[in-house]
This record gives sequence, C-alpha cells and structure tokens, in this order.
Amino acid sequence: MSSASVHPTAIVAAGARLGNGVKIGPYCIVGDEVVLGDDVELISHVCVEGRTEIGAGSQIYPFASVGHRPQDRKYHGESSRLVIGERCVIRESVTINPGTEGGGMLTRIGNDCLLMACAHVAHDSIVGNNVIMANYVGIAGHCHIGDNVIFGGSSVVHQFTRVGAHAFVGAHSMVDGDVIPYGMAVGNRATLNGLNLVGLKRRKFDREAIHRLRAAYRQIFASEGTLRERVEDAAELFKNDALVQDVVAFIAAASDRPILLPRNSHDSE
Repeated sequence: MSSASVHPTAIVAAGARLGNGVKIGPYCIVGDEVVLGDDVELISHVCVEGRTEIGAGSQIYPFASVGHRPQDRKYHGESSRLVIGERCVIRESVTINPGTEGGGMLTRIGNDCLLMACAHVAHDSIVGNNVIMANYVGIAGHCHIGDNVIFGGSSVVHQFTRVGAHAFVGAHSMVDGDVIPYGMAVGNRATLNGLNLVGLKRRKFDREAIHRLRAAYRQIFASEGTLRERVEDAAELFKNDALVQDVVAFIAAASDRPILLPRNSHDSE
C-alpha cells in the first residue's frame, strides 16, 4: 500500500495512483487518472487533473493548475496526456496543459526543471531536462525546448518554435524564430545576440570547444553567400566538433519557424 499523506481538506479521486511518500497538502484536488510518483509533494491549493503523470520527488506550489483542458479551440476532449519528470519544482500559479490530437497527444516536461511563478507551458510542447523558466514565462503550443535552456522573466515563445539546448532567452523577449543550440536570444521581436558564453563557461565546457564554436558561429552568420552554403561549409570545416555539429543539425532540420538571425543579418532563408 502507498504511504501517501493526504490532508483532510484535500480531494483525491478514487482512481488516482499515489506513490510512496507522496504528500498532498490542504485543499488540493487530484483527478481520477492522475499518477503521482514517489515523494511528490503538492504544497496546498494545487489542482492536478487529466491523464497527468508527475515524476518522483517533484514539488508543486499553491494555485498551480496542472493537466486541465488545453487552451485550444481545436481540442475536443481527446484523451491526451501530460508527463512531468522527476525532481521538478513548479511554483505558484503555474499552468501546464496536456496535448491535443493535432500535436501528438502529449505535453512533456523533463527532469530537474524549475518553473517559477505564473509560468505557462501550452499543449503539445516538449521541454527538456534542467530547464529554468523565470516568472511569467510563456511557452506556446507545439514548441520544442532543449535541455539546459534558461528563460528570463516575462519572455514568451511563439507556437511551433524550437529553442536549442543550452540556449538563453533574455527577459521580456518575444521569440518567434528558432534559437540555435548554445545561442542567446534577446529583444522584442528577438534576434540572435551571439552565443550563451556565460552558460557554457558555468557548465564547464572545454575552452577550446567554445573557441571553435565561436569561429563556426562567425562563419555561419557572416554576410557572404547564403545561410545554407555557410552551414555546409561549417559542417565540413568543423566535422569532428560535437558542439558545431549540434548547431548544424539544428539548422538543417525541418521546422515551421525561421532560424533566428543576428540583428544585422539580411538572410532571407
């Protein structure tokens, strides 16, 4: 039997599955298809509904709304899912919606993520591991966010946009194009503002690898030739460099949104 602790004022549906050590605080509501992993804690006034799974060790703070119907008029009650990873911290008034039939039926948050107060993750978005969203960050539907991305407060991301691993999005930015891995996006509308060098150094990336990445960045976003030609040249010149190849593969992949470019770039691709 589960060793869950449920406050007398909480409402937990009969079908909910509670792992060992789960703590459900005052006035929480847990729906019939919810799965809470071991040691999950709902502090108080948390509402979790739908086909929602929350990984072990995650904490959810007051007034968060997790797993309710997507904010999408094309949603017609299909049995979509929301999966939140382990050791996530979801702060006050965060909202996270499940997927839809038009987007793969799944919204996923990775492990070790921090979503600060009033952040929002919309339907069908896929968020990687160790992602930090500061207060009032908004991730629209169908977005793909890589591992170790950091979002400054009040930044927002357009639907169907990709943000590559280890990127940084500055506060109050409106991002409507794909942000390359290791890149830094700033502004409304956001432009690419170089590489996330501070983040790379903090995560102990090799200095020589960072130098090669900077050289590739200058080549890819130079003014001569087309973006496609410059990416192909960088792929060949740095064919043994993992970081550069991450960027090359990201740009080459099909996407619904354009690649975010530096402010002075005139590329139309």
